[in-house]
Amino acid sequence: MNKFKNKTLLITGGTGSFGNAFLKEALNKKYNFKKLIIYSRDELKQFKMRENALFRKNLSKLRFFIGDIRDEKRIKLALNGVDYVIHAAALKQVPTAEYNPFEVIKTNIIGAQNLINAALETNVKKIVALSTDKASSPINLYGATKLCSDKLFVSAKSYAGKKNINFSVVRYGNVMGSRGSVIPNFLKDKEKKKLNVTSEDMTRFNLTLEESVDLVFWTLKNSFGSDIIVPKIPSYKIMELAKSVCPDCKIQITGIRPGEKKHEEMISMGESRNTLELKDKFVILQEKNKSQYNFYKKKFNVKTSKREFSYNSKENKFFLSSKQLKELIHKQKKNIIV
Repeated sequence: MNKFKNKTLLITGGTGSFGNAFLKEALNKKYNFKKLIIYSRDELKQFKMRENALFRKNLSKLRFFIGDIRDEKRIKLALNGVDYVIHAAALKQVPTAEYNPFEVIKTNIIGAQNLINAALETNVKKIVALSTDKASSPINLYGATKLCSDKLFVSAKSYAGKKNINFSVVRYGNVMGSRGSVIPNFLKDKEKKKLNVTSEDMTRFNLTLEESVDLVFWTLKNSFGSDIIVPKIPSYKIMELAKSVCPDCKIQITGIRPGEKKHEEMISMGESRNTLELKDKFVILQEKNKSQYNFYKKKFNVKTSKREFSYNSKENKFFLSSKQLKELIHKQKKNIIV
């Protein structure tokens, strides 16, 4: 059964890299959405999206809403007639967050609550909010705001009463080649024959843009709600990445930046106590929520961990070699923002 046939979906922050990739997939005839709404405050990016050949062919299905997630009245108006929401709007730059803390709080926390309030007053059936590895055991303000946002979405069902609505969170690390991540910086510095590395020991998770879109679609279709979905993805060592980009480059060690982790973490030791393991992902449940547990136990071949663990990029079972990274970078060239 096509769950999305004749349904309307809205994506906040829809003009970003994820929004563009998600919409390209959502326009596939197999989903048959009635309407796809892009909600963002960037009129220039919305104009550029309209100029995209694929989007131009499908303008009858697309709607563009100028609006800020900080404006609860505007988001409530945009949610009229909407069935599904992807919440991708956020302020994400770590240094910017440290310098402008309350501005980031207004978008990432108050904006999240605005969306929840508006959804509870309309007929939205499900919201999937995008999170980040930085929300697990946060050490910077951006991570702290996303942890707060995660908690708001996971708890939102408690205020729904008899309303048929669910909220899920998808948590993953930096998308490969996204703006501000290490790969675009390496590719820029390659010309100078010198790569800046903050720490030789650093590791990172690796997720492609297409994989992030697939994960969100899986969550829209399958998640119970009030849960956090975490993909099982490979890691890489920063020095292997450097070798794959420019084996002849000189390595300059610059030191770890403020708010930066040496290794990414997506599930903390505390969260692992309430985590189920599926074949290719983990699900962090609400504490003592038997309905969630029974749902996943019946629908999927799940197992609970017998010990506490941290799912992090250093202790991951799967690592990419420099050869695999080189091949992936070549394949993802169109998605890498240099």
